[in-house]
Amino acid sequence: MDEFRKNFIDNYLKDIIECLETLRKDEAEFFDGLATIFLRARDAKKNVFFMGNGGSAATANHFICDLGKGTIVEGFPRFKAISLSDNIPMMLAWGNDSCYEDIFVEQLKNLMEPGDVVVGISGSGNSGNVLRALDFANKNGGITVGLTGFDGGKMKDMASHCLVVPIHYMQKIEDIHMLVDHLVTSLIREEEMASLE
Repeated sequence: MDEFRKNFIDNYLKDIIECLETLRKDEAEFFDGLATIFLRARDAKKNVFFMGNGGSAATANHFICDLGKGTIVEGFPRFKAISLSDNIPMMLAWGNDSCYEDIFVEQLKNLMEPGDVVVGISGSGNSGNVLRALDFANKNGGITVGLTGFDGGKMKDMASHCLVVPIHYMQKIEDIHMLVDHLVTSLIREEEMASLE
């Protein structure tokens, strides 16, 4: 292995390990709170919406799969998890006929009810379409959650519950966002399985 690759691999993984140590020490309450938000929504038969652009759209879709399927435990209700990043014709219609910033908020106007949870994922915290949807949710009785990075951008002050991944490198931020998905959905499933023992 040449020196550049060796150093890159070592430094990339080192950054992730250091970030995880920070989150382990400082953000346990966020993870606990997020699991509680999701469970309260599920038990109240509320929707949980996810959205993001690019890699964050993929994370949103992965999250709904894990929340909607990966948490199923016999005897417990199921989540109503919906990705706003999935409906390509609807997003293209709003992007073309209005503007790209409307592709998520206009879907929420059709679907969201007070008490629903709206999760925005944006590495920069400044994605206009995600922020517009979070603003709508805040003003209409939604419970807002943000997953971001860098310095948090505008999202850190807009989402009621927000995790700022303290890294200035998009792919590493997205790595941690996927870990949030797996940690919280696994916590919900394992906790409910343990309650049946």
